[in-house]
Amino acid sequence: MPLSKPDPSLNPWGAAGSSTSQRLLLLGAGELGREVTLEAMRLGLEVIAVDAYDHAPAMQMAHRRHVIDMQDGAQIRQLVEREKPSWIVPEVEAIATHTLVELEQEGWNVVPTARATRLTMDREGIRRLAAEALALRTSPYRFAETEAEYRQAIAEIGLPCVIKPIMSSSGKGQSVVRTQADIDGAWAYALQGARGKAQRVIVEGFVPFETEITLLTVRAKDGTYFCPPIGHRQAGGDYRESWQPCPLHPDTWAECQRMAQTITDALGGWGLFGVELFIAGAIGQPQTVYFSEVSPRPHDTGMVTMVSQNMSEFELHVRAIAGLPIGEIALHQPGASAVILAPGDSTEPQFAGMAQALTVPTSKLRLFGKPQCHLNRRMGVALALGDTIEQARERAITCASHVQVLL
Repeated sequence: MPLSKPDPSLNPWGAAGSSTSQRLLLLGAGELGREVTLEAMRLGLEVIAVDAYDHAPAMQMAHRRHVIDMQDGAQIRQLVEREKPSWIVPEVEAIATHTLVELEQEGWNVVPTARATRLTMDREGIRRLAAEALALRTSPYRFAETEAEYRQAIAEIGLPCVIKPIMSSSGKGQSVVRTQADIDGAWAYALQGARGKAQRVIVEGFVPFETEITLLTVRAKDGTYFCPPIGHRQAGGDYRESWQPCPLHPDTWAECQRMAQTITDALGGWGLFGVELFIAGAIGQPQTVYFSEVSPRPHDTGMVTMVSQNMSEFELHVRAIAGLPIGEIALHQPGASAVILAPGDSTEPQFAGMAQALTVPTSKLRLFGKPQCHLNRRMGVALALGDTIEQARERAITCASHVQVLL
């Protein structure tokens, strides 16, 4: 017989819009937030999508939407007090994290934690935690706030080196300095690509890695889980394609998991983390693993999991947030993703070529619905499976190549 009154120990929730609904406030409504929204709605959660511009991808799916300046703590607080969310879920870096810390101290649930959001939104906080507090292997690094400090940092690190703003997204402001002639341009580009008010950069020693992987790590009610490693290729500091699994020596795989668990345990909370690692050395022999970065949310390279796994990174994130068990994460077969980029600027982009794209065996398309575009903005992704990693990559790239973004 049905219970006349819900048992509080069951953590019940009502339908979206009801007085007993569980509300997820998504701070950042891009393509990753869009998939989080869909997975949350599949579990009957109420979703409120927030971003700095209207009609962002997740807003087109959510129950309600709001446009605010997320670096304005007063606006975030006003919205939280109005919507009374069960979970506050940051999905972008540029947020007033001091307000999230205050809200968490007052009893609001910030995913995974306000501290994790604050530390990972800037490269200085997370690098110091990983290298200095947790003793994880990283490339050598220095921080610089003035041009004089920047030049001194390069002199100490040596060439080649990598320059990044301490806060940016999608590779903006990131460049490799190989010669003295590159130094001035890299400084200007880093400041131009910085998000927020921080005019500070990290200068990193160049690691001659064999590959770069994303290890999606899930902290949930029933333990910590790892997805099979995801390899990826970047251009201009931003991802262009990814594939899963990425072959690793067993000892290397064990070290990757150790590093990922160490950093995510230190950050705490429940949810999915994208841990980026450099792998140096040839496949088939023990390799050296370097910690690079971590984001406390789904990762763009992890979009491949929408086709390759039994549960995508977005479903895993929502399950963990809601306190639900994860169980087994299974790989269907090798999968790959390839991005679809805009060739220029438009306030009304259109798409063509989808019919031809979907003639590629096993292919799928995800067009994000961004209302505007600029040069090289990510507008969609092609997904494909294969009998081998190479076949999956070839199919995804071919599928993506057929889709045209019309300006």
